[in-house]
Amino acid sequence: MTTLQVKLGTRSYPIYIDSGLLSDSTLLSSHIRSKRICIVSNDIVAPLYIEQLKLSLKHFDIDEIVLPDGEAEKSLANFERIMSHLLTGNHGRDTTLVALGGGVIGDITGFAAACYQRGIDFIQVPTTVLSQVDSSVGGKTAVNHPLGKNMIGAFYQPKAVFIDLSSLATLPLREFNAGMAEVIKYGILGDDEFFTWLEKNINAIKIGQSDVLAQMIERCCQCKANIVAEDETEAGVRALLNLGHTFGHAIEADQGYGKWLHGEAVATGMVLAAKLSVAMNLLEVSDLRRIEALLSAFDLPLSAPENMGFDEFICHMRRDKKNLAGKLRFILPTAIGQSEINDDVSEELLQQIL
Repeated sequence: MTTLQVKLGTRSYPIYIDSGLLSDSTLLSSHIRSKRICIVSNDIVAPLYIEQLKLSLKHFDIDEIVLPDGEAEKSLANFERIMSHLLTGNHGRDTTLVALGGGVIGDITGFAAACYQRGIDFIQVPTTVLSQVDSSVGGKTAVNHPLGKNMIGAFYQPKAVFIDLSSLATLPLREFNAGMAEVIKYGILGDDEFFTWLEKNINAIKIGQSDVLAQMIERCCQCKANIVAEDETEAGVRALLNLGHTFGHAIEADQGYGKWLHGEAVATGMVLAAKLSVAMNLLEVSDLRRIEALLSAFDLPLSAPENMGFDEFICHMRRDKKNLAGKLRFILPTAIGQSEINDDVSEELLQQIL
């Protein structure tokens, strides 16, 4: 088992990476300070793993709530549903929430934990590539609004993250590939050696070679943990983790949450950011081609939806959380393994790219 640490002083917590963690009752129990638990999952993951998790936690008083699957379900309505469930079940501040699922479940459960009675414990048990390498680590919690993705949320750290590699065996191929966009993102924004390693291990990753997947997930989690420890609330360097997200979130909001998977939108967003960087003479065309080739290897889209043009993009991007003083801010790659925050992009150039 690999154990990493997110170093945040008194709010530090471990990330465990191994196969079979859902069955490790001793390890799971060691991070729950109360006798009451409420597991939050969805109707795809719960039939696969909730009974196994409940068996491992059988010494606790266990409650559960199962939400519908999908990005569209990361809503204020389902947030209220969790609140009502906790209240009618007489849950107190000594309850621990357990997020069992992908990024949607992790985000909404974390936000519920941050808000319920002004904050209760929660732990992350991510079951998708995307949630294991990115959203389960770092304490970003949120729900979506029809006018913008993740616009309502809080920074709130879990007590622990349990990454059970076995859960990837049941992950649909489209979901796996979408998660690879966030993996590739780490290489582009700050780790050229990792990007090259991904290029060399495409086939091993695609067939699910366990040791390669373990290396890949550990590398991403360590990168995320280091950045979060340096900049927990995205005042500086953590913003680099949003590479591709300014364009990607616009696609998700415009097309309707769930029609494009988050990773698919981020993949296209990274290509658009790279093209913008090339147009500004910040990135070599050869690096753009490598980015496109690696994303293509995992069947990820490289072009924006045909029904989205400049007007549709700019409408959503003007609401982006990274914007300051009314100026659009982009994360732009300047080489494989290097990126920067840039607020000097003209709308005329942006219109040409889009």
